[in-house]
Amino acid sequence: MASGLLLNVLIFLAAAVLIVPLFKRLGLGEVLGYLAAGVVIGPSVLALVPDAAGVLQFAQVGIVLLLFVIGLELKPSRLKVMRKAVFGFGSLQVAVTSSVLAVAAWWLGLSPAAALVVGFSLGLCSTPLVLHLLGERKELQTRHGRHAFALLLFQDLAAIPVLAIIPLLAADSLMAGGATPLLREVAFTAGAFIGLIVGGRYLLRPLFHYAAATGSREVFAGTALLVVIGAALLMELAGLSMALGAFIAGVLLADSEYRHSIEADIEPFRGLLLGLFFMAVGMMAEIGLLAEMPLTILGLTLGLVLLKGLSVALAARLYRSSWKETANLGVLLSQGGEFGFVLLTAAAASALLDQALVSLLILVISLSMATTPLLFQLHVHGVRRLFASTRPKRAYDRPTDEAPQIIIAGFGRFGQIMGRALQGLKIPYTILDINADQVEFVRRYGNAVYYGDASRSDLLTAAGADKARVLVVAVGDPEASMRIVEQVKRRFPHLKLYARARNRYHAHLLMRAGVTHIVRELLPASLELTREALSGLGIPPEQAQHTVDTFREHDEQALLRQLAVFGNEKKLIQTIQEAARELEALYEADEDIATRVEELPERRR
Repeated sequence: MASGLLLNVLIFLAAAVLIVPLFKRLGLGEVLGYLAAGVVIGPSVLALVPDAAGVLQFAQVGIVLLLFVIGLELKPSRLKVMRKAVFGFGSLQVAVTSSVLAVAAWWLGLSPAAALVVGFSLGLCSTPLVLHLLGERKELQTRHGRHAFALLLFQDLAAIPVLAIIPLLAADSLMAGGATPLLREVAFTAGAFIGLIVGGRYLLRPLFHYAAATGSREVFAGTALLVVIGAALLMELAGLSMALGAFIAGVLLADSEYRHSIEADIEPFRGLLLGLFFMAVGMMAEIGLLAEMPLTILGLTLGLVLLKGLSVALAARLYRSSWKETANLGVLLSQGGEFGFVLLTAAAASALLDQALVSLLILVISLSMATTPLLFQLHVHGVRRLFASTRPKRAYDRPTDEAPQIIIAGFGRFGQIMGRALQGLKIPYTILDINADQVEFVRRYGNAVYYGDASRSDLLTAAGADKARVLVVAVGDPEASMRIVEQVKRRFPHLKLYARARNRYHAHLLMRAGVTHIVRELLPASLELTREALSGLGIPPEQAQHTVDTFREHDEQALLRQLAVFGNEKKLIQTIQEAARELEALYEADEDIATRVEELPERRR
């Protein structure tokens, strides 16, 4: 048993290592490579791994982890902003696409009930495929990337009631059972959904706090996997999508201080299992049917891709998307999806569809998924040029390693002051900034600045990070700042890290990541202005300075105490209130400060 399992693992790894790099080198992308590898080792070709259905069922964990990671990127406040796209654009696309495909299925001879199921099943898109393609090109945060994600999220939600209704659409099932079973199932599903949200809201942070307190990375990673798989199984037991459960768990942790650590631990599992999922889809394709009826299957695949692409484009235009976004969405969402496998199989089990038709449609969906990476590549290198700006997108600079002692990540107002001081001291330094316009602007004044993302290890290496002594994280965005810190900690542990913190929350994130040299960007200037204002009130300069120094020392101690309760809002508020009372008592106990304040004219009145 163990040797057989290891042999299957070896076969999957060998197929991926041999075939996927070849497809990437040909410019066809990883997804198509995984699909081709699955076809080769699957039952239809070499039959090295015969149980395609079992592999596909296990590989669903890859989708679960993918949706969990995406949930980590979506804070609840941002998800609230997306509600219009999810329920507006999502419902519009599902209605348009399902209607078009259902009419086509009815025209080809299916009954109205069967045509509706087929139309909806084929109208669903592949969440992991689309998100993987967008992630490969770093387009998840673009407008079409956000709309594609919103649509995919709505499809996952919409598929749930359809899956529950399929048995009722079968002949005589509604008359025999009535509506009671459906209502019971809906109530149970809603209860599980609410239970996951409420339970996750109050249990997840304490659980991760306990895991982090052990100091074991293995325990922390195991906790993350426990939460993901537990949420997924809970949703599956309730009749919902496992991926939806994982997504909700991710969203609930998106605001937590553990988010970056969780994402770093989950990422290796996600990548491997997602690749396995695409290979399993390739294995499911019954290539023998393609040999038996090639024109029929290729014609249906072509018809599905065209109808879906056009109907998605129509929905996008009705939603008032630009032509550029419409073209992107039409190509990205032109395939069938893995949820179609589930719905069609359920329809066959309920005798609503013939098993032979279901096998044919599953092959059509698989082939349509295989066309998407190729069509997207052609679209990127062809059609997009029609909408491209006349100004070409600038590639990252390759810094020249001139043995810098300091690397500055970010050269805005904060980084420029440090750069001027270092230049005056003739200390060699290298600057990386991701804002191309900012780079061009500061270069006009003779500054040696390189355009590049400081969270990329290759650019840091080219900038001399392996030889430098200090790296200053001067970027203002906390998310980008934490990515740089994590990369440097992992790849260049010898570098001393000095970081700019945008606020107390950012400072706490940096402190939790192990950064000890932190400057809160507004604190020095605020304290300096406070000192000047106190002098303006008549307090002697040395006494004003003493007052400010007292505040600074007390605030640093309060920051450390608040770090201990970070993530616990109730205790954090209590600690802040205690710190305010302590500062008042501290000033009152200092006779010099108290005397000077009492002598102010306004106080005497």
